[in-house]
Amino acid sequence: MEEPAAAQSTFNRFDPAFLTDPYPFYRTLHSQPPLILQLELPTALLARYADVVAALRDFRTFSSAPIRQISQAHIFGGVPTLILTDPPVHTRLRRLVNQAFAPRRIREMEPRIRQIANDLLDKVENAGSFEAMKDLAEPLPTMVIAEVLGVPADDYQMFKQWSDALLEVSNVPPGAPPPAGFEEALAEEREYFRQRYEELRRKPGTDLMSMLIQAQEKDALTFDEVAGFFNLLLLAGNETTTNLIGNGLYALMRHPEQWELLRRESSLMPSAIEEMLRWDCPVQATGRNVIQDCEFAGVRMRAGTMVVVLNGAANRDPAQFPDADRFDIARTPNDHVAFGEGIHFCLGAALARMEGSIAITSVLERFPRLRLGDAEPVYKRSFNVRGLINLPLSLE
Repeated sequence: MEEPAAAQSTFNRFDPAFLTDPYPFYRTLHSQPPLILQLELPTALLARYADVVAALRDFRTFSSAPIRQISQAHIFGGVPTLILTDPPVHTRLRRLVNQAFAPRRIREMEPRIRQIANDLLDKVENAGSFEAMKDLAEPLPTMVIAEVLGVPADDYQMFKQWSDALLEVSNVPPGAPPPAGFEEALAEEREYFRQRYEELRRKPGTDLMSMLIQAQEKDALTFDEVAGFFNLLLLAGNETTTNLIGNGLYALMRHPEQWELLRRESSLMPSAIEEMLRWDCPVQATGRNVIQDCEFAGVRMRAGTMVVVLNGAANRDPAQFPDADRFDIARTPNDHVAFGEGIHFCLGAALARMEGSIAITSVLERFPRLRLGDAEPVYKRSFNVRGLINLPLSLE
């Protein structure tokens, strides 16, 4: 088969229109083989559901290890982490942290998550106004992951500031300097980790950080790998769940008939969460690198090609999801790829589902007449993760 000519398209991840609503841009990609763009490096766009699933399952061809020091690697200081490694390193790291996200431990967290959600909504009820991102979607996941890591939940606002600053680096065009505040946030976060590390080393608890420190003392992890876990969970443990809650509430507000259906039939909450994840995916894209010449989906790809795996596009592929652009909380089956696929399937998927379900159930029970507020919600300037900056809602 002939190699495809390098092609350009309307795909521009820095385009404000794309960041506000990428789904119309994805539609043209569903009807053709993977598109090869000549960017800084040859870059393949995978948008069709079958292609996305196949690539995510094939770590021997499509590697998670960065070709060079890209922005995510810079955040982690070049240290191997779960999301930037392949087996056997990935296998070792995942095995060590798996127990912290075992089903039993997740179930044990449910009462505490419910308490945090109710405490946050008490404040909303007393204030008489509801800005869903600031009042619920941001603090809830950050406070939960803080407790998982064994750090004071009161520090959640600081964590959120660091998380936002570190994620901003993914929005910088190639060759541009890091955004303002990035280096400062990175230094503050690392210093906080060092202090907390010493505290837990002297007096360990039952939290994840204490578990990882004990593994490090048994030579199963290096100090840098423990730091990498902390950094990864600080980012991934709050940002994606925040966006699930925010995007999910916004979808329900934009589809009041679905809100009313869920209010009448609470048993639909599990399928509603899955549809929220599919319809407006919190993680729009993940990166891979071709490590050996291959022919994939009718296209030849050279080793060294970067691959943009468009999870958000796959979740709207009409070949997989009938009437894919329709938001339907009763949709079944719903085999979306919001949490990835294969060996890198999201470690915290069960926790995210639980937090999303508790948060939205609590809102539904407290404020059944909830509606969109007057101000227009605004999306973050991010391509990889999709979420709202604000979501003002009316309690009446």
